[in-house]
Amino acid sequence: MLSNQEVSEANKLIKELNNLHSNPLGATTESHGIIAKYMSNLGAQVNNHKFHPQLNQFHPLHFFSGPDSGVMQENSTRSLYGINTVGIIRAPRGDGKEAIVLVTPYNAVKGGVRETLSLGIAYSVFSLLTRVTWLAKDIIWLVADSQYGEYAPVAAWLRDYHTPAFSNLDSLNTETCHVGNNNFESKISYGIRRSGTMAAALVLGVAYGNENEDTLGIYAEASNGQMPNLDLINIVHYLAVHRQGLRVKVEQFHWLLNSKWVKSLGEVFESLGKMVKTLNPDWKLGISAADYVEGAATLASSLYHQALGVPTGPHGAFRDYQVDAITLEFSLRISFDRLDRRNDFLLHGGRLIEGVIRSVNNLLEKFHQSFFLYLLTSPSKFVSVGVYMIAFALLVAPLPVVAASLYAKTLDLNPTSEKDKSATSNELGSVLQSWKWLNSVKTVFVVHFWGATVSLLPYFISQIPDSDPTTNFSVWILLSILSLEILRWILVSPSSHIYGLPQGEWATLKSATISSFFIGLGLMSVINFATAEIGALLMVPMALMAHPLKLDVRGQSLRSILRMICNLVLGVISFPPATFFVFKGVIEGFSGINAGDFWNWVESLWAWNSATYLYIGMVHLPCWVLCVQILLHPC
Repeated sequence: MLSNQEVSEANKLIKELNNLHSNPLGATTESHGIIAKYMSNLGAQVNNHKFHPQLNQFHPLHFFSGPDSGVMQENSTRSLYGINTVGIIRAPRGDGKEAIVLVTPYNAVKGGVRETLSLGIAYSVFSLLTRVTWLAKDIIWLVADSQYGEYAPVAAWLRDYHTPAFSNLDSLNTETCHVGNNNFESKISYGIRRSGTMAAALVLGVAYGNENEDTLGIYAEASNGQMPNLDLINIVHYLAVHRQGLRVKVEQFHWLLNSKWVKSLGEVFESLGKMVKTLNPDWKLGISAADYVEGAATLASSLYHQALGVPTGPHGAFRDYQVDAITLEFSLRISFDRLDRRNDFLLHGGRLIEGVIRSVNNLLEKFHQSFFLYLLTSPSKFVSVGVYMIAFALLVAPLPVVAASLYAKTLDLNPTSEKDKSATSNELGSVLQSWKWLNSVKTVFVVHFWGATVSLLPYFISQIPDSDPTTNFSVWILLSILSLEILRWILVSPSSHIYGLPQGEWATLKSATISSFFIGLGLMSVINFATAEIGALLMVPMALMAHPLKLDVRGQSLRSILRMICNLVLGVISFPPATFFVFKGVIEGFSGINAGDFWNWVESLWAWNSATYLYIGMVHLPCWVLCVQILLHPC
């Protein structure tokens, strides 16, 4: 139903906002007034939402504590705040219990044509929806003030929407918004106007395209691997491709697209598929090598961003409240300056959003029939949890088997003879065996306790004034080594080594290490499967192959030498900083690597309360230290 009339009205808003950018002085206040005026002229209920920027810093107790765990900056003044403009359309066929949210990030100070175009798309749809009769859910249009980032204003508005707070901001309800150029004066309340439960949310953005056709990028990953219901992505993909002629894309690893070994592997799979298809033409295995490469690049990107635990856009704030949300980024193949091309862009973009809103509006209940746990291989294809959990289960299945086998072997290291051994000596041997097991468990406990200590150290290191990331990273390593030695000196008794047989001690320690690592992976797979999957790929081979290097040197066989080389290589690759630098070097090149990059990466993890940070500090790193201890065991 979207027509050129709504596009023409949207162009007026775009033109008026673009004129403000030529005069930055006072542009912030006037832009909010202009947007509020246009919303009000459509008959929407308008209000401004004032928020203070939140301080992103390391707070260990705020992990998994909820989306309202942000801390206001202590030195923030009244001038340090942002203003969101919110308009609500009440549905003529609704009861105010459900709503659909449109979000357009907008920076009035540094905003450009791209941001005003996203406002134009949202306004054209908003204008249409004020006149339709089929609307059954309220429409909320949030113009998020992105001068402090795109995520912060959306998260602040959602926090106040769901958990109302009574503060001094209520005294600002009588503030007046003046737009002198238009002689417009309106009283707009500062606070929160509410509708019902949010059925879905769409975040709109516009980017400069370098493609040969108009494209639509979909960003879906939220915090700690959370994903929206797949049906929402399917709706957007179907309407964009089959109704508006847009090419839909999701994020990919471009370095994999250009990788020669991935292309060679794709060609092998393509040849195998053709050969199998000759046996039975009904088997649909004729996938080209290019599709294999593109699917691998998309799958790797989806797995990485879920494992990272950091949202890929403002939509991540909605998933903290169990609202299905995605970010849609439009890209044009032609310059924005051409009016006819811009009108065509607004028309197609607006009709796509209209179709998605109408589809969600027709639902009698929230999305629930499709998948929430999946990995994307293309905009229209995915790997479900029922498939990828099999690979994870096969990967970690050897861990408990090997742990039980090692423990059983240690019990048989001291066989006794009925004739030569008395009942007393047998009883003493069993006691010593039990003490040997307890010593290994105590060592594992100490190292994991050390891992928790290492995870807390950055909170204190970040308090050091005027310190750069490289210095912080160096201090972190030194304090970690020092704390490990102190804990071993305090909690591990030197006399513990007299119990049990020396030649079997490393096997007992390996059994306890594998058991604890298996438990950690199982817990992490519930919190964030992608993190557990990548952690298992890196650490399971080292945990299974760990063997004292001295024994391999004495063996002097080909098997012993190969195992020693594999253990050394895996020991380097599995160390978290080394893994980060190798991965970063493969993607961006090894020339620009800096030691402080790892600190910046870790800092971003704790700023977003990513569970991956806890996994690295309390599961992966302690297991790596224990495996190194096994490798260096003095047999």
